[in-house]
Amino acid sequence: MRLLAGFDAGQTHTRCRLSLVQDGLHQPVGEGEGPGVSHLDAPLGEQRFIEAIRTSAQHALNDHPDGVIQAAVVGASGIEHGTALQQRAERLVGQALVVGDGSGLCKALVTGDERTALRGAIPEGAGIMVISGTGMIVLGRGDDGREHRCGGWGWLLDGAGSAFDLGHQGLQLTLRMADGRLPDHPLRQRIWNQIGCDSHAAVKARVVRNDFGTADFAALAPLVVEAATDGCSGAEEIVQRSATSLSSCISTVAQRLSLQAPLVVCQGGAVTHLTGFRTAVQQAIGQSIPKARWGEARGDACDGALRMAQDLTLRPR
Repeated sequence: MRLLAGFDAGQTHTRCRLSLVQDGLHQPVGEGEGPGVSHLDAPLGEQRFIEAIRTSAQHALNDHPDGVIQAAVVGASGIEHGTALQQRAERLVGQALVVGDGSGLCKALVTGDERTALRGAIPEGAGIMVISGTGMIVLGRGDDGREHRCGGWGWLLDGAGSAFDLGHQGLQLTLRMADGRLPDHPLRQRIWNQIGCDSHAAVKARVVRNDFGTADFAALAPLVVEAATDGCSGAEEIVQRSATSLSSCISTVAQRLSLQAPLVVCQGGAVTHLTGFRTAVQQAIGQSIPKARWGEARGDACDGALRMAQDLTLRPR
């Protein structure tokens, strides 16, 4: 059985979906999960990448032990399209997967997860894909096929408009409450309880530990958005500031691709599950792009990766 494999490799977990293509139609035949990935140049970055791909593929192949992967596409967090890093990641896919059937290795492509998400959500035509989860990125495709991307440069450089951003700002807010710069609010105690701290000194020590990272900041975002909904002025400012930053990325992509009434599709936990944040983003976009149309994704990042994998099979070796 010759299969296509599509991977969505994020910071928290990796999904692999297998598909059998018959008469041009995809028939999903298996799905598996594995651990998340980090930038390849981060500590243990290559090992994490290999483990994520290998584990998720093995789980997806559980019911098809004799299946042969003909082509694999990985949409991975931290991969910049058209770079040496991309080529390096593609070599690692060969190490991670048991590929080939004696007639040669399977074809493999590794690209940014924003591109597989865009292809899955908007398979054809123009539109803008907004991902706001732990991190954020905005990628659009114009009527002429050109693409433009804004944001997604990593939490150290550019996380505005993400769950990390909301949680990070929220934790900063609690310290200003603790030292008297701002009036105290129950939000401070809720956030401190969640991270297991009882003082500002404990907060300072907690965030520098190796076991505290971007996902821990992101987990605080629901508390910040809930406090904003309840009228906490500091939280309201955070939500509005983060929403405006994300809206700015969307507007810039629309301008660069000459999209006057773009289809906008949103994915990621922050913008889909945090109602107050989503509303703030939609209001900001309504002001900057009045004709923007909000749409539903036709598929997810694994679907996009599978479509790209099918494209690979049509290319000459």
